[in-house]
Amino acid sequence: MELEEAKEFKERCTQCDAVSWGLTDEGRYYCTSCHNVTERSKEVLNTEAIPNTKIKAINRGLKRKSKLEKGWDWYVCEGFQHILCQQAEALKTLGVSLELKNEVLHNFWKRYLQKSKQAYCKNPVYTSGRKVTVPEDCLGHSDWASDPELLSDTNCPSFVESGAESQSEVPGRKPCRNAKASRSEGASVCSGSLDGVEYSQRKEKGIVKMTVPRTLAFCYLSLLWQREAITLSDLLRFVEEDHIPYINAFQHFPEEMKLYGRDKGIFAVESWPDYEDIYQKMIEMAIFLDLPRFPDITEDCFLHPNILCMKYLMEVNLPDEMHGLTCQVVKVTGIGEVDFLTFDPIAKMAKTVRYDVQAMAVIVVVLKLLFLLDDNVEWSLSDLAEDYNEDHQDKPWFDFRKWYQVMKKAVDEKKQKREETRAKYLWKSERPLYHSHIDKPVVYKRREMVVSLQKQFSALVHPTPTSGGKKPSSFQFNWTEEDTNRTCFHGHSLQGVLSKKGQSLLIKNSLYWLSTQKFCRSYCRHVTTYEEANFSLSYRFVLNLFSFLLRIKSSLLHEEVSLIEKKLFKRKYIKPNQPARSKRVRRR
Repeated sequence: MELEEAKEFKERCTQCDAVSWGLTDEGRYYCTSCHNVTERSKEVLNTEAIPNTKIKAINRGLKRKSKLEKGWDWYVCEGFQHILCQQAEALKTLGVSLELKNEVLHNFWKRYLQKSKQAYCKNPVYTSGRKVTVPEDCLGHSDWASDPELLSDTNCPSFVESGAESQSEVPGRKPCRNAKASRSEGASVCSGSLDGVEYSQRKEKGIVKMTVPRTLAFCYLSLLWQREAITLSDLLRFVEEDHIPYINAFQHFPEEMKLYGRDKGIFAVESWPDYEDIYQKMIEMAIFLDLPRFPDITEDCFLHPNILCMKYLMEVNLPDEMHGLTCQVVKVTGIGEVDFLTFDPIAKMAKTVRYDVQAMAVIVVVLKLLFLLDDNVEWSLSDLAEDYNEDHQDKPWFDFRKWYQVMKKAVDEKKQKREETRAKYLWKSERPLYHSHIDKPVVYKRREMVVSLQKQFSALVHPTPTSGGKKPSSFQFNWTEEDTNRTCFHGHSLQGVLSKKGQSLLIKNSLYWLSTQKFCRSYCRHVTTYEEANFSLSYRFVLNLFSFLLRIKSSLLHEEVSLIEKKLFKRKYIKPNQPARSKRVRRR
């Protein structure tokens, strides 16, 4: 509306030479390109539209900036608190219990603030030259406001000792008593937050600095504590599909939380989270928080390998009969024991199990037991299954070759769709970031141009509006018997690769090759090396298929397969000159 009223003013701007004018609240013309305000003002020609009033002045000068235009006084930890709240709400919409946000994640975050000396201590570290006691209502504005205050604890002595005066109140915002003083004393013009510059330079030994990837580590720790039915690979996939805020999560901050300068390097993320990176950060964070032993992972938990193997067998379209073999491998190797599965950060060698990777590795071992995967045996068994299925279509044998063809086509389509989605992904946020207030007009002008171009191109490419995204699912593939376009192998039999001896079933294939017979030394960061050229095509296909579903590298899955084989074939890994130690049984 302001642009329409300013169309009559045709003079060029003295700064940028553009003819694009708008009107301020006081009636002055300002350039929409460079935000230059002129001395000229719009004359009011018709006063009849304003009944019972007299125009005393047309030009009353620029409107004074309100306090909210400068933004709130806020800290970096408060920004991460907003991101964690958003992620917790997203997990709640995915079916996670409400206790994860209100109890588990709440307490983990509170413990982190205390351990990192940002709150819940007598002298929180916000600036190097000052010792500030954070009051009980500081940083109180968050989505947790309706629940018990995240950063308030009346029982904590450090929150009661502060007697500083409170700053002027802002509607909808709890005042931070020392924020006004800190803004005048040490806040830098290179950051919108009070401690953005100092936070980016802080390198205190033993302190784990919060980052956006570490918020995912916090979420996974909470999921693991609650033993929820979401694995780490599921969590990262939901992030990639925009079901959980991660990329440009800062754009959901309140408008009064101004971000610029150093805040950009703290909150802006320009890459997808990596499985191994988040896994290591999760262990690092658990050790830093000094968390106790997590709740036991028992056989009825979703993260137990028996249940996960059943889920992934359905995911990769393999016969249901294979689940009995996976359970046997889990039992023989001992990876289903409670002490092995339960995460204990206080333990001497603090490590947790990659539950999803381990379950996939068990399925790979079973496939090697059944079909060897040496580019020879599996195809010979496929020939037998194909001949049998020509005469017995009611209960067909599992055909590895046909399964390979079906899965390769499905995965290729999924990979292509994923690459197209990634190529179209908009990395730039709707809320632009700038280094300083001087750059703000330029950044916002560029953002307007980008949005305008995107609308024009989207109108050309998609003339009709596209429907919303699909609802998140725990399964990436849906295999049903009713689907005539794709073969479902869930009900196929393994009789072609198994032989019955009495009441037990034996594997016809008597051969097996180990993924590795040599492990790296203890000081090496990886367990074993993986070079694709050294392995068969079938084995590489299976690894690549399963790795794609988990969003991990094939080398990580190969490493897990080798570790399970080491437990399953202990004798083959014993060196020739190193006899096995005899176990003595002490009689009582």
